[in-house]
Amino acid sequence: MSESFGPAFTDREQPLLSFGLPFAESILKHVGDFFHASRIYVICSGSLAKNTSCLEELKAKLGDRVVGVRIGMKPHSLWSEILEIVADARKCSVDLIVTLGGGSLTDAAKIVSFALANDVSTHSELDTLCPTSPRKRYEIKSSEVPVVCIPTSLSGGEYSAFAGATNDETGQKYSFSGAMRGPALVILDPKLTTTTPARVWLSTGIKAVDHCIETLCSLQSDDAADQDARHGLANLIPGLISSKQNPQDLEARLKCQLGARDAMSACTRGVPLGASHGIGHQLGPAGVSHGETSCILNPAVCKYNYKRGANVARQDAVIKALWEDSKAQEIFSQRQLERDTADLGDLMDAIIRSLELPRTLQEFGIGEGKLGNIAEHSLRDRWVQSNPAPLDKEGVLEILRMVLE
Repeated sequence: MSESFGPAFTDREQPLLSFGLPFAESILKHVGDFFHASRIYVICSGSLAKNTSCLEELKAKLGDRVVGVRIGMKPHSLWSEILEIVADARKCSVDLIVTLGGGSLTDAAKIVSFALANDVSTHSELDTLCPTSPRKRYEIKSSEVPVVCIPTSLSGGEYSAFAGATNDETGQKYSFSGAMRGPALVILDPKLTTTTPARVWLSTGIKAVDHCIETLCSLQSDDAADQDARHGLANLIPGLISSKQNPQDLEARLKCQLGARDAMSACTRGVPLGASHGIGHQLGPAGVSHGETSCILNPAVCKYNYKRGANVARQDAVIKALWEDSKAQEIFSQRQLERDTADLGDLMDAIIRSLELPRTLQEFGIGEGKLGNIAEHSLRDRWVQSNPAPLDKEGVLEILRMVLE
């Protein structure tokens, strides 16, 4: 297969997207041809470094241009770990950051480049770059060091110019955006993703599906975003089911990767998402992985909004699209769902359960006693505030109790 290379989105110059070549060949080609980089910092997932030869393969291709390596990060991009990388990268005078792994690394790399441009080295200084911080500084410089992402999961953060990270001094997750720039290049290699644990691959795929559904169900979406989201769903649903049935199906895996791209094209058009994402941001610090927050919350949020008549016509359109997918239809039939009675929450629950993914907070040791704190943090999230049905603390608690056990 020859390389496909060009802008990831038809209406934006960056990020660029490459697929068709093995990841190490692609990065070697573009480091020289496009970035002219000579001081590269690599952030690699711990599991890839430990269980595969991918990192060594990458280092062998890039040679002495690799001046620093960080192996492993905890989920949800902890500020303390980001600041460790900032200090290391600053010492190495890096001119390119490359990530090899999942979404937490991607978000971290974007924030590292942003922090380097603004001479940040402490928690309090990083706080001044948050758009919602009362201590936000007046003058913020744009990111300068470019980021290249080689993703092994499907969350899609490699396509966006915003990132989430958790202040581990307070336990709250924050979003960074504004002058922060997104990655310059994304390299897709479906064969590389066969090293990703099935639960991570499939759950982050549901996160991408959630991007599509919350775009399509938003009361502030538009035709362009809706079209991207429909394309994303059309790739992701059959791709995830097929890659669950046959983990070595590289065509299905590439379909998932391109579906995640479409999903991010939709939700980076400025369409506000909803409570599945907003509450999910605060489940992360409570111990739920990034993708699994959508597995738990998406069906419940759909039901909550539908019950209140917030977005009925939009949900009905998604229901119709899902019933038209032959792979999804097989699952619905197996679970004895009926077209006339099953709502969107029911359909999503069936898909998620067929992928053998978690559906309750109890599976993560989260009980009633933790819900109040999660709800309070959630209310400050921009996507809880833009949920189609207005939410107060009691509304968030109602959603959380729907998925408690």
